[in-house]
Amino acid sequence: MIHRLFPLLVVSATLLPSVLRAELKLPSIVGDHMVLQQKQSNPIWGWDTPGTQVRVSFAGQSKSAQAGPDGRWVVKLDAVPANAQPAQMDISTPSQKITVSDVLVGEVWMCSGQSNMGFTLSSDWNGDLESLAGSHLPNLRLIKVPQVGTQDLQNDFKGAWTNCDADNAKKFSAVGYLFGRYIQQVLQVPVGLIDNAWGGSAAEAWIRRETIEKDARFKRLMEETAKGEAYRATQKAQEDYKAAMEKHAEAAAKAKAEGRQAPRPPSSPESWLKGNQRPGNIFAGVVHPTLGYGIKGVIWYQGESNSGRAWEYRELFPFMIQEWRKEWNQGDFPFYWVQLADFMKEESQPVESTWAELREAQTRTMSLPNTGQAVITDLGEGKDIHPKNKHDVAARLVRWALAKDYGVKIAYRSPEFKSMQIQENKVVVTIDCFGSALRIFDVENPVGFAVCGEDRVWHWAKGTLKASDKIELSSEAVAKPIAVRYAWANNPVCNVTSSEGLPLTPFRTDDFEMITKPKASTEEKK
Repeated sequence: MIHRLFPLLVVSATLLPSVLRAELKLPSIVGDHMVLQQKQSNPIWGWDTPGTQVRVSFAGQSKSAQAGPDGRWVVKLDAVPANAQPAQMDISTPSQKITVSDVLVGEVWMCSGQSNMGFTLSSDWNGDLESLAGSHLPNLRLIKVPQVGTQDLQNDFKGAWTNCDADNAKKFSAVGYLFGRYIQQVLQVPVGLIDNAWGGSAAEAWIRRETIEKDARFKRLMEETAKGEAYRATQKAQEDYKAAMEKHAEAAAKAKAEGRQAPRPPSSPESWLKGNQRPGNIFAGVVHPTLGYGIKGVIWYQGESNSGRAWEYRELFPFMIQEWRKEWNQGDFPFYWVQLADFMKEESQPVESTWAELREAQTRTMSLPNTGQAVITDLGEGKDIHPKNKHDVAARLVRWALAKDYGVKIAYRSPEFKSMQIQENKVVVTIDCFGSALRIFDVENPVGFAVCGEDRVWHWAKGTLKASDKIELSSEAVAKPIAVRYAWANNPVCNVTSSEGLPLTPFRTDDFEMITKPKASTEEKK
């Protein structure tokens, strides 16, 4: 009996240390070359055996914590000022020690959204020059979060902080890099940029799944999601996909024979389940692993994927911002976004527009504190949803941060509609210029305005600049105007800016029903 047990005891004793003792581990967001946010408490976390005492030493302070039942531990470092001198952070337990080297303290911004945020510097019109400049910015640090779509909350990702050089710069988000470069050079402090953009992503994918499900405003969205999930789990979905692929193969072969580009193949049922449209997917796979890391704020460029549901976006987008702020537990941190650019064909007559409605939803979201938008209705390309001038996009975004967060006296906000006065067959609109004045670009008179009467038929209006903040409008086709719209199109032709060249924000004074508002179902009508 004893002899038979002895080999088992020896094996057990050999395996015991690896079974009972976990290895001290840090998340990828905490590593060499990272930047900590200055002037605020910064969480540092990791994992070890439950009950293990962990000590974190940095900048003359030492904080300790105990790993919880799940092995996770977290400490909060006291706020420290910006520091461009590389420092080290020691993280230790009674049996292990990890040294994180080349740590700087400065400003940390997250760069989120879809493909126009993910659009790399190498693809910018001046990307070759800008990336060369990046080779001389040792205090600008970059990290990218991989695209992982899942319903299961992830605690880490594969990635690492890097020093900015020409090669790293050109592979990074153009808007993010240029925004960060401005911050770094104007403030002369280190800057850390976190790029987690995912092309084609929908806003609902960036929000924790359970919070959307609990909000009655998004009942329709989640019901449609549930139907889609149920369908993609069936054999019919696989059969439909197989048939679609056969049709695609025929179309691709025909296109090749005719010298045309082949159409994009259909997506598989599995790709949607793991993709960037499913509610909660990006939050769980991309946002959650970085949740809580000390940041100054977020810059955001997204909306194209939600343009067909702009009415819903009026609630969904601010909801996302509010939820992120709750999740981060760092107060109402700054959140600045890029309004949709001009895209698709120009219209000869006033029309309804899903992109205009999405822009309006974005503008409405500025009712939240510490938010702002960069208006770029002059920077788009009609035939390309990915305009290559990202320098001016970043410049308009960074004006908000410099003015609102860093006390720099600089124009930052596009003019916005303030009020209107109807005078018989004319309308005078007053514009809030925020300390600036209106400027008409390129031609003498304002372009891009439309007016309508009680019949709700829109006609282009002739405009005259009457004062630094007032424009008079009229149309021979409208005897008694009741409402005004400006830049209300997918690709608006418009020319009013501030004296600094910031475009007048698209607007409408009417409250006519939006074309993206879902039609009420029979049950809802009851």
